[in-house]
Amino acid sequence: MTTCSNDMSEEMLGHHQKLIEFQDTQAILNCLTSGQLLMVNSRKRNGLIIYKRYHAEFAGPGSAVGSFFDVDCQQVIPVGELSLIPPENQEERQKAYLIRRQWIRLTYQLTDNPVPIQRAQMILNQFDNYFGSETVEQIPDEAFALLVGVLPQTVRSLRQNLEGFSVGLQT
Repeated sequence: MTTCSNDMSEEMLGHHQKLIEFQDTQAILNCLTSGQLLMVNSRKRNGLIIYKRYHAEFAGPGSAVGSFFDVDCQQVIPVGELSLIPPENQEERQKAYLIRRQWIRLTYQLTDNPVPIQRAQMILNQFDNYFGSETVEQIPDEAFALLVGVLPQTVRSLRQNLEGFSVGLQT
């Protein structure tokens, strides 16, 4: 049994492993700030945008979440149909830490570009390629902005330009 909030459902995955599907973002936030270590299910296209004080991090499939990484998180946005699982052993924990680091490095590579509109375009492209446009449309401008260090207006204007472009293509 997990030590997180009761606002979640659990189902058996394998031998002893439980899949945790959360009903609301507050339950996820409570779980992460409790210090418990979980992993984003690597068998699904899902992830978690984790707001910190001045930035956001993306934890994709296979990533460790919670524990010492996220006790300071202030808000979360599930991406896709989020499911979290507790690691079964030290090897799984270590692998999850490494995968979280890889997701952070990928985001850092996107932020290494000095041009804000290009950083915003790259993060939108990455998410669109991996999760699809329907999922990307549900993610707020602020979340993408915090991931790559731009203003939310930069993401918003880019999205509006893309909408106008795709509408123009359909006529």
